Amino acid sequence: MRVKPTAKELFGAAGTPQVGVVGAGFGGIAAGVNLKRAGVSTFTIYETSLGIGGTWWDNTYPGAEVDVPSHLYCFSFKPHHWTRTHARQRELQKYLEETVDEFGLRPHVRPGVTVDSATWDDDRHVWRLWLDDGTVDECHALVSAVGFLNVPRYPDWPGLEDFRGPKFHTARWEHHHDLTGKVVAVVGTGSSATQVVPAIQPVVKQLYVFQREPGWVLPKGERDLTDEEQALLARPWRRRRERWRQRWLIEKNLWAGRLNRPGTKVNGLREAQCRRYIDKVFADRPDVREAVTPTYPYPGKRPVIASTFYPALKKDNVTLVPKAVTRVTGAGIVDADGVERRVDVIAMATGFQAANYLARLRVVGRDGVGLHDLWAGEPHAYLGITVPGFPNFFMLYGPGTNGGELVMTLESQAEYAVRAVKRMIRERVTAVEVKPTFERAWTRWLDSKIAATSWTMTSNYFKAPTGKVVTQWPYGNMYYRLLTKALGRISETTRRRVALKPQRR
Repeated sequence: MRVKPTAKELFGAAGTPQVGVVGAGFGGIAAGVNLKRAGVSTFTIYETSLGIGGTWWDNTYPGAEVDVPSHLYCFSFKPHHWTRTHARQRELQKYLEETVDEFGLRPHVRPGVTVDSATWDDDRHVWRLWLDDGTVDECHALVSAVGFLNVPRYPDWPGLEDFRGPKFHTARWEHHHDLTGKVVAVVGTGSSATQVVPAIQPVVKQLYVFQREPGWVLPKGERDLTDEEQALLARPWRRRRERWRQRWLIEKNLWAGRLNRPGTKVNGLREAQCRRYIDKVFADRPDVREAVTPTYPYPGKRPVIASTFYPALKKDNVTLVPKAVTRVTGAGIVDADGVERRVDVIAMATGFQAANYLARLRVVGRDGVGLHDLWAGEPHAYLGITVPGFPNFFMLYGPGTNGGELVMTLESQAEYAVRAVKRMIRERVTAVEVKPTFERAWTRWLDSKIAATSWTMTSNYFKAPTGKVVTQWPYGNMYYRLLTKALGRISETTRRRVALKPQRR
């Protein structure tokens, strides 16, 4: 009778797979905590930046804060005494630092180390990781937690390099430039810009806000929590109740995907709510009211949740320019009408390469095929997590998973990956891979649900260069979480490497 090899024979002295996690933001931390809880301590978290936090380490621009209520935008396993309804960047980054220390992840984190590429060795059933310092590491399972909005999109305006003043992307804010008394251009009116504009408006001399196309905006209601509110929410049951209340407010509108489909009642009500907000704020400014009103169905692109942006546009030192930028001169910006405005500083709120998944990480799978080559410009993955031909490889916040509240999604995906690692240990297998039939069926189903949404009707960062929407999840997080729990094991095929060869550690 054939005897199964022991876990130590398969994975080394610890008896658990070596796991590589790329990224130390919310996703990477969730993966690390779940691995620890599963009794797996043989993992390394590689982080390109010099500190913990992912997007909350990178995005330090003035006014940076979360769009989701604080008591929801946090881990289920790590409650926190928040000071605001919507946490600002510093508090969020501190929260993630505390989480890393509380769960003992610090020794596993390698800051300032970039994983340039990963290649699957099908003879030995390991991933080989090429690091930016020239060294090579190995792991049995690889988790990509590189994020979704992590690679800035820089514009290709003619003349940008000739501009004589400071110019930077909001995600790479250069704090050493004092904006006091300066003429500043903010290009873009997405989520980052709508936080930057009201934050810097009081100190600049003149602020030009360039808008190529308006987005739908709703007030956020952000504020500091009172001492009494903080005391109440310090009670565990109150905190849990508030978390579930906020989750219900989001989930009820996303049920059955109606919010994103024009023609449904809930979609019409939300668009009407946005229009009422525009009419209320700009009742005395019909010129601006027309400029900020979208001509496409709600939501079309990422809705903006901001209470202070519209009021800032009415300030005497703020001018909304509802035109695209066509070029830059040594001293200013030229819009689509050919009008040049002289500015001292350019802040580019021009978004990210959202649909360019794993833009800085080359992944080569079982048959020597690169993941980007397989995708051919249209990223896809089963549950947004796994791809046939790439054993033991898991993406957090992968294709088709952007929707609803983020942190629960990341926790669900991290749990999915760790369940596969536990299966490797329990069943003494060295490769877990999704079956192609499951991945194809999932992609067809998701595409059919996306087809009726307003995302297909507008210009947005959800689309691949081919025009296909590849980033979005049209339903709520509860539904997605149930699917990740129910559809994992049945979709998987497993293997054990043929020859037991010594594992390089």
